[in-house]
Amino acid sequence: MFNISTKILQGDSRDVLKTLPDNSVDLVVTSPPYADRRKNTYGGIVPEKYVEWFLPISEELLRSLKPTGTFILNIKEKADNGERNAYVLELILALRKQGWLWTEEFIWHKKNSYPGKWPNRFRDSWERLLQFNKTRNFNMYQEAVMVPVGDWAAGRLKNLSETDKARDNSKSGSGFGKNVSNWLNRDMVYPTNVVRFATVCNNKNHSATFPEELPEWFIKLFTKERDTVLDPFLGSGTTSKVAQRMGRHSIGIEIMPEYVELAKANTTSKETPLFIKSEMTI
Repeated sequence: MFNISTKILQGDSRDVLKTLPDNSVDLVVTSPPYADRRKNTYGGIVPEKYVEWFLPISEELLRSLKPTGTFILNIKEKADNGERNAYVLELILALRKQGWLWTEEFIWHKKNSYPGKWPNRFRDSWERLLQFNKTRNFNMYQEAVMVPVGDWAAGRLKNLSETDKARDNSKSGSGFGKNVSNWLNRDMVYPTNVVRFATVCNNKNHSATFPEELPEWFIKLFTKERDTVLDPFLGSGTTSKVAQRMGRHSIGIEIMPEYVELAKANTTSKETPLFIKSEMTI
């Protein structure tokens, strides 16, 4: 068994991130405060100022992330006066100008979302999980997140046409051909870019906790044991807790002292006797 370093750092990410070495992090997975949200705890950055606020943070993430690393950003736009705010789209464009590659967009389907409506729309049951990279040659362990083939195969693979048995050009012109017969006799297949996790409904200690399954899935996909995972908006410590359990080093940054203490408590486990925790106050 090897030592796992779990660092819980208190302070503003804009300052603390500057202390991290260049090219030292394998995966960033985080959910910053959304625009106009968490006003009582994080100040509630207005949409018009959100990109300006976030770019110094993402600049430090770009510096500290390894060329083979990945940045996963969980974020959600808001609706005002019957119209969607565009601040997330503006942030994506700004990050691309900063040097990030916008590689993929995953959708988090909140499978326990309850019904609801407003005069001109229905309740959201999804959030964005944006993937950014420094280079096109990033680490990705796709086999680690394979899923059972599913019931669709029983009917779809029963009577294959000749077209289904060869790789052909897509009729839509997308260029992505397929050989459907490749799925014959397979028990496991690769997932789609829609991930389905239930939201955390009964957490009384932090108002914006995401489920452990969310960072776990991306840690599996983009890291291996002993890699380093960073969450610059740690909150109650979910990302660090999962990384510790999975044998990854982690760094968590949180500005609120009470959440720092909660994160420390959540990452202390009798099942990991070689756990090392270091703390720093900025």
